[in-house]
Amino acid sequence: MSLYRWLLTFLGFPLGGWLAAVLVGPVHDPAAAAAAGAIAGAVIGLAQWWALRSRAGWRWPVVTASGMAAGSALAVVATGAATTPGALALGGLVSGFVVGAGQGLTLGGGPRAAAVWTLAVGLAWGAGWFVTANVIVDAERGYAVFGASGAVVATMLTGLVLRRILGPAGKRVVPPASATEPGFAR
Repeated sequence: MSLYRWLLTFLGFPLGGWLAAVLVGPVHDPAAAAAAGAIAGAVIGLAQWWALRSRAGWRWPVVTASGMAAGSALAVVATGAATTPGALALGGLVSGFVVGAGQGLTLGGGPRAAAVWTLAVGLAWGAGWFVTANVIVDAERGYAVFGASGAVVATMLTGLVLRRILGPAGKRVVPPASATEPGFAR
């Protein structure tokens, strides 16, 4: 997997967030969060799909958009749409875990790779919101996704994990949980 191409996908976050803000507005309730999450998730998913090329099928943008819609709505419920740094980081964890779970299933490689990816995306998105929460001054406007500063952090973290899962030539390098688990190169 090309780490350089993956790093360019950070642009999908601010672009998707901007488009969600224009089309939906502030994310202060679960319905708005779901709509904004679907829009931002579609843009992010398409950017990541471009970077992964043949390693992620057409379902990647679809599961990213639907996962972000569901995860964003859950995050608003969990945090009450609060915009403190802690609430934003918790929201990132929640939405990241949901997105990561869907994406992990499309990566292939069995349950271990899916679990590693789910954990990585959740933690990276929590970190992305934490970084952004300490940089932006108007979080109360209700953004759908963290900004460019958080996107760089989240993209770097997930890129390193993805490189570990897929390897530079597309070979899966995360060892299987058992010798009978399909999908891993030996």
